[in-house]
Amino acid sequence: MTSASAYDGIIIGAGQHGLILGSYLAKAGLRVLLVERRLGYGGGLSTEERTLPGFYHNLHSINHFSISSTPWFKDLDLAAKMRYIVPRYEFAQPHADGSALVFSRDLDETAANIARFSASDAKTFREWNIKAEEMTKKIFLKERFAPPLSEADRAEVLGRSALGSEFLELTKKQPLDAVNELFENEYVKVLFLFKLSLFGTVLHEALNTGSPVGSLIRAFDLATGYELAQGGSWNLARSLMETFIASGGEFRNQTQVERIVVEGNRATGVELADGTVIKARQFVASTIDVYQTFEKMVGREQLPAETREKVANHKYTPWTLFGLHLALADAPRYRAGAFDPHVDTALKYNIGSETIASLLEAHDQVEQKKVPSNAQFGAGALSVLDPLQAPPGKHTAYAWQVVPYDIDSDPDAIDGVRDQLQESILEKWREYAPNMTPDNVLGSYTYTAKEYTQEITNMRYGDIFMGALTSDQVMYNHFGYRTAIDGLYMAGSPCHPNGAITGGAGYIGAGVIASDLGITPWWTPMDARSELEGLE
Repeated sequence: MTSASAYDGIIIGAGQHGLILGSYLAKAGLRVLLVERRLGYGGGLSTEERTLPGFYHNLHSINHFSISSTPWFKDLDLAAKMRYIVPRYEFAQPHADGSALVFSRDLDETAANIARFSASDAKTFREWNIKAEEMTKKIFLKERFAPPLSEADRAEVLGRSALGSEFLELTKKQPLDAVNELFENEYVKVLFLFKLSLFGTVLHEALNTGSPVGSLIRAFDLATGYELAQGGSWNLARSLMETFIASGGEFRNQTQVERIVVEGNRATGVELADGTVIKARQFVASTIDVYQTFEKMVGREQLPAETREKVANHKYTPWTLFGLHLALADAPRYRAGAFDPHVDTALKYNIGSETIASLLEAHDQVEQKKVPSNAQFGAGALSVLDPLQAPPGKHTAYAWQVVPYDIDSDPDAIDGVRDQLQESILEKWREYAPNMTPDNVLGSYTYTAKEYTQEITNMRYGDIFMGALTSDQVMYNHFGYRTAIDGLYMAGSPCHPNGAITGGAGYIGAGVIASDLGITPWWTPMDARSELEGLE
């Protein structure tokens, strides 16, 4: 066993959270080492040429929720290193009858589009939009970047105001029940549910359960929404790495952490696969998943009974993604463009899901470890909005369909249906966009849980969130930044605000660690209590 020089802190994992956490603490004057098992960095911020040269495909993260408005994006001055594109048309849903429902950032435009299907639903949406915009701005986004209050404290603070009380009531509603209560038109209901989900097949967590996060309001707001990293999602990772290095941090890739060294119930460093021990004077922070951190790197025998139980009971999503990435001669042109020309320029599409019954059927089939019998998927053609992602005059497109991790209980079964799935997606796509013919497809690449769990081992069982977004694992029930081992922190997707590209856990974790180390932060960490106490 050999030893290397010591650092103030060691961060495991160079994804979004590790890069943000490292940037804050390095800029605070700490000597920080960021280690990454893989050759590259960025985690789910991945942009690669997997079909043909010059066609850039975002294999994981594509649509980033209001990133340019986050406190960490502003604190780290990332706007000087990259640009976010804010599409005017965020969601579109073409229909087999040639019509389409399109959501714009503009309230009047969106209400007018809804009114083409139901005047009553348009009126309802206007009323709810006013409340949702205020709740998003004053509650949802504030809680997203602060350590969550306890359930009792949160209820007490939010309960002091009319807005907060109404928000709490909203968190108890099941999205499926809510849309059925509020809206009459099936197309309207389905697109609202699609907006609440991520990938086209509405997920169980988003459909049948309330959530303390209050994500139901995302169905109604317009001002806050998804953005697109110009040139590809990896440009956010690049900008963060440049910031980390400029702040004095040190990065080591191809560095496999075999063990987190624990002495006297305190994390004191890491041991690498080659036996090298690197000392950490003040902290070790994991931004990877629960299983690798505690079962493999710490070891169950070093955990107290409560933590062992928590790790053993950590739940994962019961679905994975089948990703189809395309290099195209021409972007998809929808028949519904004659009904609404803006359908061709939206960021995200709901393809093939036109009824709640079809959503429920697909959900049931995935739960039964079956591939949905009818193709229905989320899709997009990013090069329409960002020409940098394809050669001049050419285009990229993607489709994401939800499938089981182990079809018929066999994780390798995806190989036997891969070609069939690709063709069923393209066939369904052609029903809505007739130009999606074989001669328009210059190249294709499929990316499934079989591949991405090998490349990004955090995504155990194909879970891209590294933990199911169920009510017992979010907000005040999240995994926690501090652990039962002194000096060991969690600051990744198992922690609030959980999975997807938020940067939240890295940002919040920086404040938690700085506070524990007695470091005066150079930034102003967000505090949920002070933010919510001012509500009226």
